[in-house]
Amino acid sequence: MSCQDRLSFNEQLVRSKEAIEAQTRTMTRICIVAHFSYGAITGGKRGHIGGVERQTSLMARWLAARGHRVSLLTWDEGQDDETAVDGVRLIKMCRRDSGLPVARFFHPRWSSLCRAMRQADADLYYQNCAEYVTGQVALWCRKNGRRFVYSVASDPECDPRLPEMRKMRERVLYRYGIRNADGVIVQTRKQQRMLEEGFGLPSVILSMPCDGPSETDYRPPPPAGLSGSRILWVGRISPEKRPHLFLEVAASLPDVEFDMAGSSDGDGGYAGRLLSNARALPNVRVHGRVEVSRMPALYRNSTLLFCTSLYEGFPNTFLEAWSYGLPIVSTCDPDGLLADRSLGIAAADRQSLVAGIRQLLGSASRWREMSGNARRFYLQNHAVDPAMGRFERVFLNVLGAGTAPDGVPRGKRTEGSTRKEIR
Repeated sequence: MSCQDRLSFNEQLVRSKEAIEAQTRTMTRICIVAHFSYGAITGGKRGHIGGVERQTSLMARWLAARGHRVSLLTWDEGQDDETAVDGVRLIKMCRRDSGLPVARFFHPRWSSLCRAMRQADADLYYQNCAEYVTGQVALWCRKNGRRFVYSVASDPECDPRLPEMRKMRERVLYRYGIRNADGVIVQTRKQQRMLEEGFGLPSVILSMPCDGPSETDYRPPPPAGLSGSRILWVGRISPEKRPHLFLEVAASLPDVEFDMAGSSDGDGGYAGRLLSNARALPNVRVHGRVEVSRMPALYRNSTLLFCTSLYEGFPNTFLEAWSYGLPIVSTCDPDGLLADRSLGIAAADRQSLVAGIRQLLGSASRWREMSGNARRFYLQNHAVDPAMGRFERVFLNVLGAGTAPDGVPRGKRTEGSTRKEIR
């Protein structure tokens, strides 16, 4: 199909307000597959409460408030078979540890996912993060004539080698899933380029939503200074997040206070040694796993956010930090935003990270400039209503036109397809 015969992306996206509202009023049925999100949607301690889980629960609530019929599929964390939270229908699958090793991949994990998807009976299914589940959801949707939208969470998902996937079944199912999605959402131009070059797939860039302080609740963070400032690190205690590099930097800046928030996924030796070393540093406070309700206090009392990850997609912690007016010093710089928009400092190793922190804390005027830029960037790109409105339009376009978010009809994706970005 030629470009002339195809509706352009902008023609689909920029529909009249009346058309969008009319389709919204039909109460579109949307199902979000997010196995670990029970704790995030309920505000409890069970399940994961990290970035992806917070975003999917935020999305579920927002879409439900708009009048859509929203289902959220999660692991069995001890809840009822089906319940509701803020208008979102929660449907549980099996327990994560149910069944016999090897066999449980098929039953009860895969079988309970299919049962829950049937129970949701949605028009469109959405899933975030690369895993074998991506293929399982796509296969069920294809078999049952439903739409599927996949959202990329990190850069390795766009690498055709799939370096973070250790098992063949994960790689096979993920590749099937992303190639058979009716739309693929990415967070950065880098991810978009990697998908096009590595998989031959077009995608659309969407800014993720973040529920930060409102204008009335916002207050500027404490001013920078080489003494008395607090630097916040948030993440899993795992090798790819490189918390050991965080401790090396903290040891090099004894006059600066550091807060470390996060826990490990298991009781591995790396995490145990790391936490022991962290507690031995007098200027590091280890908070462990922090509930969502307590995170605002940590952001409000901080001067900078610090990231030491080996790789990231677009960290939710960046969005949260910007919503509180915090500049960022980081080893990762999605699409060069820290440098291009003056939102922080990107650095590669311990020496340059220490220099970047000293530079920012030693210049009150530059810190104030970056703090103001951070808050403005959040409001323009990641505040909940504008960001979620873009997701809603993409979902409605996929359902209404039978096309992917970039305007390419399903099954017609070819190399060189026009790329589009929504910011």
